[in-house]
Amino acid sequence: MESSEFLGFLKSRSSVRSYTGEQISQDDIRFLLEAAATCPTAGNREAWDVVVCRQEDLLESLADAAFNQQFIREAGTVFVICANYVRSMSRYGERGILYAVQDATIAGTYMMLAAHACRYATCWVGSFDEEEVRGILGIPPHSRPVALLVIGEGKEQVGSPERMASHEHLHEDYW
Repeated sequence: MESSEFLGFLKSRSSVRSYTGEQISQDDIRFLLEAAATCPTAGNREAWDVVVCRQEDLLESLADAAFNQQFIREAGTVFVICANYVRSMSRYGERGILYAVQDATIAGTYMMLAAHACRYATCWVGSFDEEEVRGILGIPPHSRPVALLVIGEGKEQVGSPERMASHEHLHEDYW
């Protein structure tokens, strides 16, 4: 894949908030997890886990925990991406908390891009009540839910939003 083709692939992904309700297949779930398993992690600790949710009652509860974001109910599949502190803290102490969140975020991004490659619509949801999600899914205290990755067949084709020019993010050598 050439760089322009890769950039086009990235630019073609956008957040979708309207779904048909079709669940993604077990094969595609395995593919997304395989893709995530290739991501870089701090010290190769792989301090991330994911809870794959497809039951209607769970999706409803997650939508409620995400401050009533109704499209979560419609998606069919939601990956709850978690930072597993224990894996990272066993090597890095308190700093491992940050590394675990970074690991989980990178893994989630790989899953999101892999879903896009499978032509699924996605939406990264960061606005939710962590404790409520933890309770709904039985997430242990040493793991933190950091994102809900909504994946499914989109009802609409959404264009990419306007973005800042890349050079506006750049600071060379010093801020």
